[in-house]
Amino acid sequence: MARKTAQDDPLVPVTLAVGQEDLLLDRAVREVVAAARAADADTDVRDLTPDQLQPGTLAELTSPSLFAERKVVVVRNAQDLSADTVKDVKAYLGAPAEEITLVLLHAGGAKGKGLLDAARKAGAREVACPKMTKPADRLAFVRGEFRAAGRSATPEACQVLVDALGSDLRELASAVSQLAADIEGTIDEAVVGRYYTGRAEASSFTVADRAVEGRATEALEALRWSLATGVAPVLITSALAQGVRAIGKLLSARGGRPADLARELGMPPWKIDRVRQQMRGWTPDGVSVALRAVAEADAGVKGAGDDPEYALEKAVVTIARAARSRGRA
Repeated sequence: MARKTAQDDPLVPVTLAVGQEDLLLDRAVREVVAAARAADADTDVRDLTPDQLQPGTLAELTSPSLFAERKVVVVRNAQDLSADTVKDVKAYLGAPAEEITLVLLHAGGAKGKGLLDAARKAGAREVACPKMTKPADRLAFVRGEFRAAGRSATPEACQVLVDALGSDLRELASAVSQLAADIEGTIDEAVVGRYYTGRAEASSFTVADRAVEGRATEALEALRWSLATGVAPVLITSALAQGVRAIGKLLSARGGRPADLARELGMPPWKIDRVRQQMRGWTPDGVSVALRAVAEADAGVKGAGDDPEYALEKAVVTIARAARSRGRA
């Protein structure tokens, strides 16, 4: 979510939203507009691009009104304003009008930095809206969306959602909203898999389940079907990693009831039961071998190898063999 770095009141005279993440910029605007309309339902909102804000326009929009109406003036791409218009905005920052909230959206780069500095010097409330280029940032965003919706989602579910939908924050936010509306209780990776990885029998979770159960032939069939129906290879490596890690957690845990183990390991009780069935035949050494195989496959599908499909097939076979390592010489 957009991170506030100055005053926390959206009705301060000037809000500065800085960054290039469109969803966060739009949310910064909506927050101000919502607060203004909560204070005055008849608030007038003017949303302007640089070509619409000519020299003198801001003065007209912010001139005193006989009716003392509340107004929100949004200026998008403020870094692209003409030099004369920038002078107008800087002058306004020195003496902002009452009942008017100015929202400046600025990309944050070197272009138009003079206006950016002037707004900060004037004490503008600042909202950071950085472009989220790192997977970890998008993962944090998804977790924040679930929290904002008042819903609980497992770390695995958040990761699978990011892997499935990629870098578009609007798609991620929409997916979280849909899941929050449709699903009761904790949202886990199985739920996300049903929604976003296509048919259940073709999902990455089916591949992982068959592999950790030692059913190599069925796992390979599920893998080929998944790839043929468009499931992203990175989704499959993620599911394999989750499956093997779950086995490892349960192997190292103390015995007990599913509910107790669920609290200890951070898994839902139903998953404890399922993993207990899957872990027959596994040993700690087998888990280590399987995790190395997953790591190699993950590197292979992310560019370290020439054939992602072969990397996945190799990992599936290795995991299935590791699942039957107990009792081997």
